[in-house]
Amino acid sequence: MSDRLRTAHTHELTPATRQLLRAALDDFFEGDFSDEDWEHGLGGVHAYVEDAGGRIVAHGSVVMRRVVHAGRAHRVGYVEGVGVRDDRRRQGLGHRVMEALEGVVDRAYDFGALSASDEGALLYRSRGWHLWRGTVEGYGPHGTVHLPDEEGSTFLRPAAGRRLPAPEDGPLLFDWRDGDVL
Repeated sequence: MSDRLRTAHTHELTPATRQLLRAALDDFFEGDFSDEDWEHGLGGVHAYVEDAGGRIVAHGSVVMRRVVHAGRAHRVGYVEGVGVRDDRRRQGLGHRVMEALEGVVDRAYDFGALSASDEGALLYRSRGWHLWRGTVEGYGPHGTVHLPDEEGSTFLRPAAGRRLPAPEDGPLLFDWRDGDVL
């Protein structure tokens, strides 16, 4: 196989590689990947695929977030910036990236979480991610904020040997951040 999967923490990426990743994500998301979206994916582990020519054809990252559920704060591996170059979709690259990120979730977090587009949801469901069927909220600068637009697109995945939160036990309350909270 001529494609190569790489993993690295943000601090291990050279400035040139960070620029290549940022440009690739702009391409993957057809210009709909903001500076805040980029910022959300930094500070954790990146998994990306380079083709034989060294071009980045797929990317995703997992960062630590705090999520409170049923009175307990959880360390959650939050998946960000998963994308595949248009001409390389449906070739298993998203699965390769997710497999690497899920390994990080299994070894470092209570569970994984992400917010999926309709197209992305197919990938995550096929990999055993579960749609959260409860309330989603965020701790905002002025208190707790209900995030109804995130309900129906928030997916969770248990880390190895752990159980997922149950919707009947209350909402998921995510830490606040600039831009999209999820």
